Amino acid sequence: MRFSLEKRDYRSKKMTILVPIVSLLVSFILGAIVLSISNANPVRTYAAMLKGAFGSQTKIQYTIVKAIPLLLCGLAVGIAFRLKFWNIGAEGQYISGVIGITWVMQFWTFLPTYLLLPVGMVVGILFGAMWGGIPGLLKAQWSVDETLTTLMMNYIIIGYAEYLYINAWKAPRGNMGTILYPEVAWLPRIWGRVHAGIYIALILVVILWFVLYKTRWGFELNMIGKNQQAARCQGVSIKRNIILAMLVSGGIAGLAGVIDSAAVTHQLTKGVNSGYGFTGIIIAWMSGLNPFVSILVAIIMAALETGSDALQIMKLPSAMGEVMQGLILIPLLAGSIFTEYRLVLHAKHKEAGV
Repeated sequence: MRFSLEKRDYRSKKMTILVPIVSLLVSFILGAIVLSISNANPVRTYAAMLKGAFGSQTKIQYTIVKAIPLLLCGLAVGIAFRLKFWNIGAEGQYISGVIGITWVMQFWTFLPTYLLLPVGMVVGILFGAMWGGIPGLLKAQWSVDETLTTLMMNYIIIGYAEYLYINAWKAPRGNMGTILYPEVAWLPRIWGRVHAGIYIALILVVILWFVLYKTRWGFELNMIGKNQQAARCQGVSIKRNIILAMLVSGGIAGLAGVIDSAAVTHQLTKGVNSGYGFTGIIIAWMSGLNPFVSILVAIIMAALETGSDALQIMKLPSAMGEVMQGLILIPLLAGSIFTEYRLVLHAKHKEAGV
């Protein structure tokens, strides 16, 4: 008796739903084991994290605010992942967006103040799209490995952002970070700390769902992801779609940075490389690249981050929240095999003697 994996004739919808759920349960079990090793009660720890994320109106607001850039980064990498382009650079594209809007806010003083926010948002999106388009062009034109280029470009832009807020663009009197954006150019708040960026994110979810599932371009991305050779035979331009997808992917990641800086930080400062882009990879995989499912997953990941602050009460480091996120990704990646393949049992038959 032996087991083997056989590729499915079509992607299993049942497994697409079941795998993320089972993966999440497995990750919580693994987390409970890690917590037990750390001499912490898993039930009490999970309860403390849940309370830390949703225990009051203010905590719910913090979780929602954290979920907005996470959702956008998840949507961004999800577009690239559809055509099997492994965009590991959403973090850098996010930072590019922050640099773009900060440049406008700090140096485009010739603009009327009411134009600073819309113009800054457009420039930030373009900066993110540019930073995403570079590895897209390298892949499409010269087949340069995108995993390496997108990952390395993260560190380039992180170093450049650090140079800007420490040196070139630093605020006067030795303050860390750039000067604050004009208050009239801040994204307005709609409920406590929850800002209008939530509307932009939710509208984008609807738009992307329609584009990816109801338009020719979405069909082409899906076809390329499944079989590039078949797509090429159907007249689909692989190069054009790779570049276009990465421009859109980088632009959305840049939008995440624009929204978070315009609504929360109001400047370019230390901590801009917050890890949203890397967490977006987990969100894209857990959601099965579905924009609507990404909303729920983004809230879960945001709750893990905001709830991790409560771990200090349990005498555990807040970094344990990052450990929990990693434990979610491992079962998810392992389980994703079963959406494309099925496990087959082969029984050994004894040959009859003649």
